Amino acid sequence: MDQRTQSILSIFEQISSIPRCSKHEERIANWLKEWALSHGLSFKFDSFNNVVITVPPFPGYERSSAVVIQGHMDMVCEKTESSTHDFSKDPIKLVYDGDWLRADGTTLGADNGIALAMALELAQDRTIAHPLLELLFTVDEETSMQGVNALTPDFISGEVLLNLDSEEDGVFIVGCAGGITTRIEMSTDRIPVPGSYSICRLIAEGMAGGHSGVDIHEKRANANKVLAAAIEKLLDLNILLISVEGGKAHNAIPRYSQALLAYPRDCLEEMGSIIAQLQSELRLEYADREPGLTLRIEKAKFDDKLQALSPGTAAKLVVLLLSLPHGVASMSSDLPELVETSSNLATVKTSMDSIIIVTSQRSSDMEKLALLTEKINALARSAGATVLNSEGYPSWKPDMRSPLLQQCKEAYSSVCCEDPRIEVIHAGLECAVIGSKFVGLDMISFGPTIKNPHSPDERLYIPSVSRTWEFLVALLASFR
Repeated sequence: MDQRTQSILSIFEQISSIPRCSKHEERIANWLKEWALSHGLSFKFDSFNNVVITVPPFPGYERSSAVVIQGHMDMVCEKTESSTHDFSKDPIKLVYDGDWLRADGTTLGADNGIALAMALELAQDRTIAHPLLELLFTVDEETSMQGVNALTPDFISGEVLLNLDSEEDGVFIVGCAGGITTRIEMSTDRIPVPGSYSICRLIAEGMAGGHSGVDIHEKRANANKVLAAAIEKLLDLNILLISVEGGKAHNAIPRYSQALLAYPRDCLEEMGSIIAQLQSELRLEYADREPGLTLRIEKAKFDDKLQALSPGTAAKLVVLLLSLPHGVASMSSDLPELVETSSNLATVKTSMDSIIIVTSQRSSDMEKLALLTEKINALARSAGATVLNSEGYPSWKPDMRSPLLQQCKEAYSSVCCEDPRIEVIHAGLECAVIGSKFVGLDMISFGPTIKNPHSPDERLYIPSVSRTWEFLVALLASFR
């Protein structure tokens, strides 16, 4: 590992020591302000905790227009079922594994902490040639994009924006999908659990999960769907459904889901046979995509205070979970390898009074996004549920004639001796919202290679940090 990469990763280690789940960015925002002060740099922030650090231009670049370098502070906080990590207070435990950096049982947070680290490395090295830089660090990208939605016209002044939130070295992103999140709420009817029943947990686990935009085309299993299919097969045995909980984030494909069940004591063996058969069928269906897919039953302690969902409520819930779309809805006609429209059955959680289901829809075609959302709304309402759709965020339309894109191609080719790939992605990027607010801003997105973001398998390819850095430095020097 070269000295520059070590310096960048040293900053990333500091960032990783600070809890920064989405909607809880106060500590990382304060740390950034303190960092700026300690390095003699000016900064400003808003009531949402978005932060801009201003880096003066290198001598000779004073007349060049400002360049915005942008990333988000928050991270998706996912962990393995066996992890005891507390995201509200514990630092991320980093593990160096050859050429890869990962975390111990949790998401790594390289999405998008590595952007912050690279930007701060630029700011602290006064020997690097660049125009005036505005380091824009936003909040809440991973849930609602509340940070960029709150930006005011006077917060940045640059005419060019470099977003460091892409996840494949050598790829420039010039467009992305828009998205809407839907919250479905069903009221519950509860009945007492008979004293003659026993209690167990039905668990669906071991699935790959992943980013609901980046990985949706992989056709990975959805743990909430798998669990619903298992419950459906057990309902004929007069089981009672007490609770369901699955998925952790709207933009992560669920990899774990569980239900608490009450069952007649003489049917446990039959339940086990049914579940084993379904597991075999699902492993065959998903073949090499989900080798770890597991369905299992474990006994739980009986509590006479437990109340189950009424059979009618349970049946409606299962039908709804099985009916709600998940996965690719359509592919792009202009770019055949690009997912155009998709949905993610993200989370389900029951309380005594209600059942909350969250779905996330994406599309580069805003009309198709609206149609898919309305389909989900109709399915929910047919089950007697209420729905609440987020305001959503727009798509980012690609501009293949962008002057910045041409400049980036030249800089990359000069440094890496090869041409970059130009892509539009199905995931959402803050560029879409920023572009709608700052009309005329020329934008591009790139970054080092990150695998399996939004899951505990997230890892950063260390050599790609160096390549991305060298390109970034060459690009900034070209703005003179």
